[in-house]
Parts: sequence; structure tokens; C-alpha cells
Amino acid sequence: MNRPFSPIYIVKAFLSVITHIGITFGVVAGTVFFGLLLAILIAKARLSKYALFQKIASLYVYALRCTPSIVLLFIVFYGLPKFFLVVCNVNMNFWPKIIFVVIALSLLYASSLSEIIRSAYLSVGKGQYEAAIAIGLTPFQALYRIVVPQAFVVALPNLGNSLIALVKEGSLAYTIGLIDIMGAGNLFISRNYGGYAIETYISLAIIYWGLTVVIEKTFSILEKRFSKGRVNVA
Repeated sequence: MNRPFSPIYIVKAFLSVITHIGITFGVVAGTVFFGLLLAILIAKARLSKYALFQKIASLYVYALRCTPSIVLLFIVFYGLPKFFLVVCNVNMNFWPKIIFVVIALSLLYASSLSEIIRSAYLSVGKGQYEAAIAIGLTPFQALYRIVVPQAFVVALPNLGNSLIALVKEGSLAYTIGLIDIMGAGNLFISRNYGGYAIETYISLAIIYWGLTVVIEKTFSILEKRFSKGRVNVA
């Protein structure tokens, strides 16, 4: 049965959906943590002097960036339990769905994040690293006191964009039954027998728009703060 558009249901849907935003934050936080660890390894491999490591890392980046996120999510959700059951005799079928979402998105996020890290690292002239070594700093000190702070500033805009993309990609988690804000929205529609879908999706759009604005403003502030006193050297 068709129902007339009801603005009040935008508010009702919003209040129903927003209670599940913690799950969405959990997915994003877990993906950023594990994706960053994997991205650092991939970036190091691509910058390695060994051709084999470079090729493996390049193949990973190419393959993952060409794989739709929803396809990768289904591969992880349906394929990983079968793989572990056969190889390790571990039953993953009753594991929380958020684990599979974080694994899939971490694999995908790491591919793009590794390129951000690599390009930011290469943007810092080698001469600065060599000069730091020459004045007595250890390679570790030269990297984390000279190279990383400058590379971080260069990477900030792309990091913000990748985080926004991650938040939006996380909305696909409902396809495997995870009840985040997107899943809660679909449950709200189901409870109303398929009605008020437009109102519900408008409320979801408002939430995602709000998250995007917060991320953009946060990274803009960070970029301005860490760019103070920075001089570009040609």
C-alpha cells in the first residue's frame, strides 16, 4: 500500500537509526587500525629494493583496487569460513559479522592507503634523510623525526578523502546482516511493511552527510595546524 510522504517519519527513522551508529564507528575504527598496519607493510614492500617484494605488493594493490567492495565482502564472508574449516578445522560460521566486515574493508582500505603512504614518503627529498644521518641521527630517528612529520602533512588531504570513502563503503555491511545504521534503516522500513522508505533513506543521507562534514572539517583543521611554518623546498 502506497503511503503519502511524511516528514515526521524522517525524524522517527533518524532516532531509530542513530542508536546503531556505534557499530558503524566500530567498523571504521577497526578498519583504520588493521588497514593502516597492512598498508605500511605494503608501502614498505613497494619501496623495497627487492623486485619480488615490489611485484607482490604491486599485484596486491592492483587486484584489490579492481575488486568491487561488495564482491570482496561476499568473498570474505562466505569464503573465509570454508577456507579455515578445511585448512585449520576452525568453525567461523558463528563469529560476529563485524569481524568479516572489518577484514574485507581492511584489505580494500590498505590497498589505497598504501599508495597514499608511498607517495607521501616519496614527496620528502632524500637529501633531508641523508643530512639527518650525516649529523648523527640514527636511521630510525631520521625517519620518524624528519621524514614522517613532513610526509604526514602531505598525506593529510588524501587520508581525509579515503576515510570518507571508507565510511560510505561501510554501509554495504548490511548486505551480510550486520545491523549498523544502514542495516537499522532497512529494519525500520521492514517494520513498516515496506513503507516510509524515502523518509528513512533521507534520514540516512543526513547522517552520512553529517559524518562527512565532520571528517572534512577535522582534517582541514589538522592540515592547517600541521602546515604552520612549513616551507616547500623545490
